[in-house]
Amino acid sequence: MDAAALYIELLKKILMNEIYFEHEASMHFEGDETARREARRQGRDVPGFALTMVGRLRLDNLHACLERALGDQVPGDVMEAGTWRGGASILMRGILKAHGVTERTVWVADSFEGLPPPDIEKFPADADSVLHQQAELAVSLAQVQGNFARFDLLDDQVRFIKGFFSDTLPTAPVGPLAVLRLDGDMYESTFVSLNALYDKVSSGGFVIIDDYNCYASCRQAVADFARMRGLQFDIEVIDWTGAFWRKA
Repeated sequence: MDAAALYIELLKKILMNEIYFEHEASMHFEGDETARREARRQGRDVPGFALTMVGRLRLDNLHACLERALGDQVPGDVMEAGTWRGGASILMRGILKAHGVTERTVWVADSFEGLPPPDIEKFPADADSVLHQQAELAVSLAQVQGNFARFDLLDDQVRFIKGFFSDTLPTAPVGPLAVLRLDGDMYESTFVSLNALYDKVSSGGFVIIDDYNCYASCRQAVADFARMRGLQFDIEVIDWTGAFWRKA
């Protein structure tokens, strides 16, 4: 590995807290260290200290998509809608830094207050969602900015959009985009994000849906958006939940 590849690999390990995993305290998951390590690798737990819930395969996929976009000179910035503690966005900023890319911005959109209560009238597919009740999903903007700063990656190439997606994304000053990563869990978050941002993804750009196979409502949102727009996506599976496609 060259220096850039070594840096990016180390960044992934730190974001997942692989190096000091014996001190990790996963929430909502029981088991010995071997089982907890596997759950962390697959992104099936809510870590106590790690800065991302994204497992190794989804981090590797994000890395690969961004490197491919850079190599193919796909125009645009990169964006994550739904960031939690900021880990995946920190990885994207680190990759740009490692390659000396100075003309692209990392956009980080989140309510920074957790997920919204279901709007059942507009989005009945979210009727059973209780994600808004999970306090551990609410991470403040100051905390996320502080996490970027720990890696010396909080600079003018990182911009934050605070608020629920339905309020912020339709008018967000974003675009074009080379990589768009959506991690909003719910139907509403996924559909609103696609409706507001998909047209801003450059030809040859990548769209990543973190919760595609985890939540049926998320998968339905992708299908409904595609049907509404008359689009077909060549969706590829990343792991047990994540999926992505490349925009034609």
